[in-house]
Amino acid sequence: MRKLKNEELGRPDVAQYKKLKKIPLVVIQDNIRSQNNTGSVFRTSDAFLVEKIILCGFTATPPHREIQKTALGATDSVEWEYIEETCDAVKSLQADGYKVYAIEQAEDSIDLEDFSVSEGDKVAIVFGNEVKGVAQEVVDACDGCIELAQFGTKHSLNISVCAGIVIYNLFQKMRISV
Repeated sequence: MRKLKNEELGRPDVAQYKKLKKIPLVVIQDNIRSQNNTGSVFRTSDAFLVEKIILCGFTATPPHREIQKTALGATDSVEWEYIEETCDAVKSLQADGYKVYAIEQAEDSIDLEDFSVSEGDKVAIVFGNEVKGVAQEVVDACDGCIELAQFGTKHSLNISVCAGIVIYNLFQKMRISV
């Protein structure tokens, strides 16, 4: 077995990537304090053809050295925008036909494994602050909550790890239409 070289992977360049069909998934980052986490979510979003990222609150925006450290150029390939108020982003997406879900531990949350997507569904997911999670007012504005089941002593995962798991899972469920 031989490890493949980067040039053997057949990856698109940024111009080609921008023309690829994306899954109808928007990722909202709500008051993320670590630029490394923000960059990691960009990189994961690039890998799984996420339509767009919306950065909210005090989440840093590109160009930023700490974001670039983990994004490795994904801020150039993945469409993004900044909207100051997360609730405004949620309401705007809902008006455009998206169902918006907070990734949060909440009453009546849907386990990620049980969450289903039908062809034609447009979905947005909100990842919250590393300490406080998704703000309650944002949870209230969402159509529901998706929870990633955990079985250890800790109450949460790092946002970049959680985002990787959730985005990959949703990509697997949504890629039929890509």
